[in-house]
Amino acid sequence: MHDFSYIGNKLSCERVAIESLVKKHGTPLYVYSKRTLTSHYEKLQQGLASLDHLICFAVKANGNLAVLRTLANLGAGFDIVSGGELRRAIAAGGSPKKCAFAGVGKTEEEISFALRQGIYTFNAESEPELARINQIAAQLKKIAPVAVRVNPNVDAHTHAKITTGTYENKFGISFEEVESVYARASKLKNLWLRGLQMHIGSQLTEVKPFEEAVRKVTPLLRRLKDKHGLEFFSIGGGLGIVYKPALASGPEDWWRSAEAKKILTPEKYASVLAPLLKPLGLRILIEPGRFITGNAGILVTQVEYVKRTGKKNFVIVDAAMNDLIRPAFYESYHEIVPLNRRNGELISSDVVGPICESGDYFCKDRPLPRVQQGEYVALLSAGAYGFVMASNYNARPLAAEVLVNGNRSALVRARQPVNKLWEGEVIPSWL
Repeated sequence: MHDFSYIGNKLSCERVAIESLVKKHGTPLYVYSKRTLTSHYEKLQQGLASLDHLICFAVKANGNLAVLRTLANLGAGFDIVSGGELRRAIAAGGSPKKCAFAGVGKTEEEISFALRQGIYTFNAESEPELARINQIAAQLKKIAPVAVRVNPNVDAHTHAKITTGTYENKFGISFEEVESVYARASKLKNLWLRGLQMHIGSQLTEVKPFEEAVRKVTPLLRRLKDKHGLEFFSIGGGLGIVYKPALASGPEDWWRSAEAKKILTPEKYASVLAPLLKPLGLRILIEPGRFITGNAGILVTQVEYVKRTGKKNFVIVDAAMNDLIRPAFYESYHEIVPLNRRNGELISSDVVGPICESGDYFCKDRPLPRVQQGEYVALLSAGAYGFVMASNYNARPLAAEVLVNGNRSALVRARQPVNKLWEGEVIPSWL
């Protein structure tokens, strides 16, 4: 579900016309729907209601403070992968006591800061990391809560760059080694073996890989619980979203669309996994990112030129791969629609940005409505791994971000001024 639809012929976010936001804030512009964020979080809560659980939103998917505050106000915890993300979650009002610290390369400074803040758990990915956490905890006279990330060697059948649960990936400790790792870690006096964690990949659109991983890990988990008194089991994130919906007249129509019926809903997800998880008697952590924010955001961009060659129709826009890198990096699909709805002929088009790279495109050879110079189009499903992956490549400033709540909107990140691009750089006196 999402709350972007045409009201009349104007693309709107909830009850705010996108065109009005563009006039006020310019482009490129990210727009987020508070109602969509809330709805997706609450659907997960309802689906998991039969379990003692905690939803830890993956900050890497969307780190805007207003987005994080929205989720913190709903009771969310946070899945963080750096000291910066932990500080960001705290700044947004999140509780460190609801934060799980993941990632393969935690530094001494990050571990120390997280311990001082009272982190819920470190999801450790190697024995050297467990040793480092134990050493730092001893220095701080603290006991560090940890979970080992088990790699169940389950193929999630998703994009190669977002698969994380096989032995070809850098993440976690192999399934066969985990039990002995816990045995050795239990001898480290400043560690609290609090749980077990896994995560098999991102953008999963069927429940079978989750079920396979849970069934495989459950016997191991029972043994670890009996030996070490574990309190929780984190099943990771990875719930996928629909990137190819037909933009309907409203959210209710979208749920009836053919594409929507294919998606892995919280109800389907929970109906399979909850019966497997509840008998464990453990708190269940889930770490979704894309599912909550992916369809809650769009990227709006202006058409700068329409360039027709003998074979191609290029729509050149002011957004670029530095604003939304997913198509260039993952060959991913984002639906592209004009702000002003129209009927009529579609023309095969490449929508491209101004960066001097052939990979700077948002789609190729896609049938789209004819648009003219000066018009605006929106790239849908851009609320996850959009702004957070942006860069200043080609000396381009970062886009602005807006949050909509009903008929209200607020600028939640100002557009980066160009002169801030070189702030902090120093030209040596000898040049």
